[in-house]
Amino acid sequence: MRLGWRDLGTLRADRADGRPVEISGFPLAVLPAASTDHFLLMAEPGCCGGCVPRNRLAVVEVVAERPLELNAGALTLSGTWRVIDDREGWRYRLADAVAEAGPTRRALMAASALFCLPASTLAQAGEGLAVDIHSHAGNLNPMSFGRGQFAAVAEPMRQGGLAAICLAVVSDSPIIKLTDGRLRPSRDPRPGELYDHTQRAFGVLHELARQQGLAIVRTAGELSAARASRPSVVVSSEGADFLEGRIERLDEAYQRWALRHLQLTHYRPNELGDIQTEPSVQGGLTTFGAEVVRRCNRMGIVVDVAHGTYELVTKAAAVTTKPLVLSHTSLTERPAAWTRRILPDHARAVAATGGVIGIWPFSGFFPNIVAYADGMARMAEIVGVDHVGLGTDLLGLGGASALAGYADLPQLAAALRTKFNVAETDKILGGNYRRVFEASLR
Repeated sequence: MRLGWRDLGTLRADRADGRPVEISGFPLAVLPAASTDHFLLMAEPGCCGGCVPRNRLAVVEVVAERPLELNAGALTLSGTWRVIDDREGWRYRLADAVAEAGPTRRALMAASALFCLPASTLAQAGEGLAVDIHSHAGNLNPMSFGRGQFAAVAEPMRQGGLAAICLAVVSDSPIIKLTDGRLRPSRDPRPGELYDHTQRAFGVLHELARQQGLAIVRTAGELSAARASRPSVVVSSEGADFLEGRIERLDEAYQRWALRHLQLTHYRPNELGDIQTEPSVQGGLTTFGAEVVRRCNRMGIVVDVAHGTYELVTKAAAVTTKPLVLSHTSLTERPAAWTRRILPDHARAVAATGGVIGIWPFSGFFPNIVAYADGMARMAEIVGVDHVGLGTDLLGLGGASALAGYADLPQLAAALRTKFNVAETDKILGGNYRRVFEASLR
């Protein structure tokens, strides 16, 4: 069985316990040595002993059958895979390892999400206070249709120092299909269809939280108290399609399901307004959309304008009395049809409300974690560091992610620390969203 570095921290790697596997990487001796039978394996070469990531899922401990030469660059090793239940040590060990024919450096780099950054910065992940402001973790979307099984959420959050995630059901899922290379509505929904689907999805979200011991955040104080040692969930909906034009359903979702974060639109132009990926037909935000924004402000629900057009955002900004969130996007300087990226004025309209713009790690724009941090820095140059956040869209991206999983968050923190000080890094990784959440729920 062949394992890659992106498999670490997933069920694929954990279920390989006791099986013969092959993995490629760069060796680093625990003590300086030209050859040894005990060393560490990483996705990229370490410049020194202090270059070992503190993320226990980013390193494999190797115990070889006999001493191996470590000065030849990358190694391909085969051996018996062991999953170690030891929070103080590495998660994975390759026992009885022997060397095989080696890989190319290019192949390793293409598969790697790790970088040679100082170990002192790798510990920085918001002091366990980080918040992902848009996520579909845990296999939530397929499970909303009764497919598959839940994936681990709480443990990767603890490993990465992530205190809370805005976990989103997708209200228009039943009618959205990939058409002509982009996600589009395939038909009009039947009356009650999107409401019924979203009710089931909210129930699945609560069951996931119950099974994995994730606390449900209902108040600003509960998010303020959230820590990675006991991760929490902010119940979110991507799209308000479940309302089907009935404002009282917002009250129901707030009371029954603890909805505290609502994205107005998704991939269907709905009763609230227009979206970036379809022709505009409603002039941005509708009258009903404005009513929903006002009701969210009064009730204590964060208003998320992701997927909405620039016209929707500017109208929402004129209506809202609380900061807006645009949970997952990235900056572009060039207008393009049907893009989910935003221009500087679009970003400034959100920031002007005191809000936060979450940057997503889509590998088509950001091929690795360092590039992802660069994207956050570019947004900060436009709107200021107080208005940038982490919006991974985990398990919802339409392609590969530069951030393979929550356990890699310390490496993102390290990359950010090459551009921002500790306080600024903490703001981006969670502090800014915590501020907006508190303001929204007052």
